[in-house]
Amino acid sequence: MAASRKPPSADATVVASAKSLLAQAGGLRGKRVAAGLSGGVDSVVLLHLLHALAPAFGYRLSAIHVNHGLSPNANDWQKFCSMLCLEWEVPFRAVRVNVQKQGRGLEAAARAARRAALASVRADAIALAHHLDDQAETVLFNLLRGAGLEGASGMPALGRLGRKLLLRPLLGVPRRAIRAYAAQHRLAWIEDESNADEALTRNFIRRRVGPLLESRFPRWRESLARAARHFAGAGLDARAMLRAYLKERGLRAPSEAKLVEMLKQLGSASGAIQHDGVVFRRYRKKIFLAKEKSRSPAFKPQTWNGESKLPLSALGGELRFRRVRGQGIDSSLLQKHAFHVRLRSGGERLRPDARRPSRTLKNLFQEAGVPPWERERLPLLYCGKRLAWAPGLGVDAAFVSARGAPGIVPEWCPRAA
Repeated sequence: MAASRKPPSADATVVASAKSLLAQAGGLRGKRVAAGLSGGVDSVVLLHLLHALAPAFGYRLSAIHVNHGLSPNANDWQKFCSMLCLEWEVPFRAVRVNVQKQGRGLEAAARAARRAALASVRADAIALAHHLDDQAETVLFNLLRGAGLEGASGMPALGRLGRKLLLRPLLGVPRRAIRAYAAQHRLAWIEDESNADEALTRNFIRRRVGPLLESRFPRWRESLARAARHFAGAGLDARAMLRAYLKERGLRAPSEAKLVEMLKQLGSASGAIQHDGVVFRRYRKKIFLAKEKSRSPAFKPQTWNGESKLPLSALGGELRFRRVRGQGIDSSLLQKHAFHVRLRSGGERLRPDARRPSRTLKNLFQEAGVPPWERERLPLLYCGKRLAWAPGLGVDAAFVSARGAPGIVPEWCPRAA
């Protein structure tokens, strides 16, 4: 008899979903990622996840709290979020908004005010805590209003907010798994009393309609989320999307023939297209854009003596080093060993997880979603002859500072293309 497979734990499901979405986003190393933090369980779990995954993906995390001022407890919620970020050493910003109905319902008005506040944040990407239940409820709500393809498509896991990337790492995770994760990690959160107000449409769907549907269709959430993906696919026109993509980045529109050729090349596994001074490349169904470069300047190994910043102009950026207790490289090693920055030469191995054996950089970069053409020009930090750190992958376990001991967290910050 075949052995039964144990279903993944809630913790594994939540972590896997976040890792997958961050890998799909690609190019987050050195980018500023701001997580929307309301103080509720969903956003607290999101911040906890993003904080834990930041060393592996190399982004700079902060939290943004939008204070709508609609509840008498609003200031207490803001204080809770501020204290949580202080405890986790995450930069925090609160924005107070004035919700104006202007002919809209309270939910829609609050949502519009929140979106405007998030759009004003100085960040490269905004991460929101919408999950599977939110997606299903949104699609159902939009269908009941008679929405077209756009409304029936629900929320994208990867989208745009102005010029910012919009991330929803938990969109495929059910609410029960998020609460199980919070309980397992003993996280604290606040409860918004308005969540019990069934006069609000979304609460009515969540509290009344949802349980009724579940009694007859146990997987109604997954089914509606899958339908949303089908609707989204039906509403896509590749040429229109590419034109919009080029326009958003200030690039001239190509001819119809050139547009068709660009789509054809981007459809290949290793397509690279030059257009209007930039190069488009495809990797894992994602499109990457960079300025055309005739030839990359030569890079000579450099010594790091403990400076807070190490400019690497030949690589188009700089290494920054933050001093944090219990994280990063053991700072005492600077007094005993020489540290150097070099490029890949082949065969390098790293052990970012002390519970697992070392692995090749090639495999680790593939897992992290780093495009092949970027890997050869990433700065690697060596302690003597041993690889101590790689961008987006973290510190080798042999060099990690002990809990509470002084540590140094490296960060690769490329200049914007």
